[in-house]
Amino acid sequence: MMKKREGIERIALIDIGSNTVRLVIFNIDANAYYDISELQNIKVSARLVQYVKNGEMSQQGIDVLTDLVDSYLKIIDEYQVDRIIPVATAAVRNSSNVQDILDHVQEKTGLAVRVLSDEEEAFYGNYAVRYTFNIYDGLSVDIGGGSTEVTLFQNKEVVHSHSFPFGAVSLKNQFFKGKEHNDPDAIKETTKWVKNEFKKVNWIAKNKIPVIAIGGSARNIAEVYQLKTDYPLAGTHGYPMKPELIDETLDVFKSTSYKKLDSLDGLSQDRKDTIIPAGIVFQQLINVSKAPSFILSRRGLREGIIMQYLNEQYNNPYDLFAVPQQQVIRLTAQYDIPEYATNHRITIADMLLNELEENDLLKPSVDHLAMMYYGATLYNLGSFIENDSSSQHTYYVISNTNIHGFDHYDRVRLALLSSYKNRSLYKQYLSDLEGWFSDDEKDLLLKLGSLIKFAEALNDSHVNTIVGIDLTKNKKEGYDLLVRYSGEIVSEAFQAEKQRNHFERAVGYPVNIKFQVMKK
Repeated sequence: MMKKREGIERIALIDIGSNTVRLVIFNIDANAYYDISELQNIKVSARLVQYVKNGEMSQQGIDVLTDLVDSYLKIIDEYQVDRIIPVATAAVRNSSNVQDILDHVQEKTGLAVRVLSDEEEAFYGNYAVRYTFNIYDGLSVDIGGGSTEVTLFQNKEVVHSHSFPFGAVSLKNQFFKGKEHNDPDAIKETTKWVKNEFKKVNWIAKNKIPVIAIGGSARNIAEVYQLKTDYPLAGTHGYPMKPELIDETLDVFKSTSYKKLDSLDGLSQDRKDTIIPAGIVFQQLINVSKAPSFILSRRGLREGIIMQYLNEQYNNPYDLFAVPQQQVIRLTAQYDIPEYATNHRITIADMLLNELEENDLLKPSVDHLAMMYYGATLYNLGSFIENDSSSQHTYYVISNTNIHGFDHYDRVRLALLSSYKNRSLYKQYLSDLEGWFSDDEKDLLLKLGSLIKFAEALNDSHVNTIVGIDLTKNKKEGYDLLVRYSGEIVSEAFQAEKQRNHFERAVGYPVNIKFQVMKK
């Protein structure tokens, strides 16, 4: 039996979908600012929607569901959970015998399943998107086996929502029954029909905002393209694709035989017969809305339910308008980064940057300024693995972690700043990222990383002795840096001189460093 840790709430969520029935057991760590992590994630491709005939779910389908719920409850018993949240979506919701289904499950297992309305299903999926992305305007789409939820949000608030009565499995049954998975006529008919369905909802047309896709079908499309193109990062949350890349990936599925789909890296075995209908839904939503990009969300209905529960129960630990800031703070808790060291490192980096700005030597944008603060916060995170190679570990962990509020481009920028040790390693990290950054961006990130590195040198003993900094131009070709301190500087003077070249890189000129004690 899994032992409980103190200060943690453990929640089991059973998600009864049209295509899959999934059990996810979440850990809620109050000591890490209510961070959500998965202890267990089990799914079974039950295809409940195939048991619905003439609007009614057969007894066979009800028995399949009941047996699965019973098995999941036995697993849940081993995890000592505090709460079980069972929810059902389209296959159960749209069955005319919905109450019979619920009664049978409760009678046999003792579990009362909550059926989500189509509005609730759309709400929870979109809730997760809004609380895990730093995107203010977008169209979220969650395609299941029997329904597709599309939600428009502006300035992080829901404006419109609509549930379409079709999903990956139902489209397959409607247009591809008895045909090959890539039948041209079926593809043409599906494309035309789905496009017309989206056009009937006037607020979808020509929004020209990102489409953010939730669910396994979207994840499979992204993973297939990533593996096909040797994408250098792991993870798909926040992964952006241009519209033409969706077309390109869909063409791969169309041109691959059903048998060879088995060996297509990134495509799940249980989705190979529905990936084309799902891809058509994404493609046509992009076309009708004129979306500039397609972005994958690994967080959806289940996370939305948990996050809303936490916000209701624990005084809103998740903030709509501070997603990246909160996620960085949660990472400091996860990796035991000392707050006392982080705070003063940020303070010193800020003082150094202010001096550079006053001397017209460096003027980063608000975006780059925020990134520098995040980088200073997570600096040397990888030391929890090993000190001698902490830079490499820091870069790898951050660049390959799904971080809420950071797309893949920002994840790499954060990784470069947090891991900065020297120019050689910096260039090494960039070597796999050809075309990601302009020369100006590379140079600016190098300077900001150098500032963080030098700030850490001035904070070497972590006793917060540095109280002021002045940078002035001297009579020679260079600058004088006066560092004022109170108390003991211990190793700061030695480290500052040792790391002086990093600060000179940010300044662009030679720098003389002097320390001045402040009298009490």
